[in-house]
Amino acid sequence: MSDRFKELVKIPQEPAARILSNANIRLDTLIQSPASALPDAVLDELQAKEAWIDILLLLAALLPVRERVWWACLAARDYIGPKSRNDPPSLAASEAWVFDPTEENREAARATLDHAYVDDDTVNCAVAVLYSDGTLGPGDLAEYPAPAGASELAAFAMNVVALGELSDRFDAHVQVLIDRAVDIAKGGNGRVSEPDPKKEAS
Repeated sequence: MSDRFKELVKIPQEPAARILSNANIRLDTLIQSPASALPDAVLDELQAKEAWIDILLLLAALLPVRERVWWACLAARDYIGPKSRNDPPSLAASEAWVFDPTEENREAARATLDHAYVDDDTVNCAVAVLYSDGTLGPGDLAEYPAPAGASELAAFAMNVVALGELSDRFDAHVQVLIDRAVDIAKGGNGRVSEPDPKKEAS
C-alpha cells in the first residue's frame, strides 16, 4: 500500500462501495478489494491498475461538496487561465459560492446556466453547486431531490474536460488532478502543479 492516499482527513472513513452506491456511481474497473474496503484501499488498488479515470471518479464521490466544487473550479482554471474580467460566469459564480456558500450565491450559480454559451464547459462547476445539497436547487426547488450523484458527476466531468483541453500532456496532467484532490482531502488548497520537465531532466 502506498502513502499517496493516507491521511485523507476530509474523506469519510466508510466503505468506498457504500459511498459510490449512495451516489449511484459505478467504476469501470473491477475492484477486488472487499465491499468493506475503505477509500484509501480502493484508491491504492485503482492506482496499482493505473485506472486513472476511475480514481478521478471515486475522488469526485469522496470529496465533501465545497471541496469537490473547488476541485472542479481548479480544473477549469487549468485551461481558462487566471482570474480575469472575461471569466465564464459559471466559473466565477461557482468560485464565489465556494468562498461563501450562501443560498444567494447558489442561486447566482444556477442563473448562469440559463445564459451560458453552448461550448462553455465550466457550467459543470455551476451544476456541481446547484445540486450541492442533494436537491434540485434553492427556493422551491429544494423540495425535490436531485438525481443521485449529480454534483459528483459534474465535478468529475469538469476534470475530464480539463484533461481533454490539455490532452498533449494527458499523462502528467491526470496525476496533477489526482494530486490536487488528494491535497484538498488532506486539508490543503489543491494548488499543485505539473512538474517542470526541464528541471526533471537536469
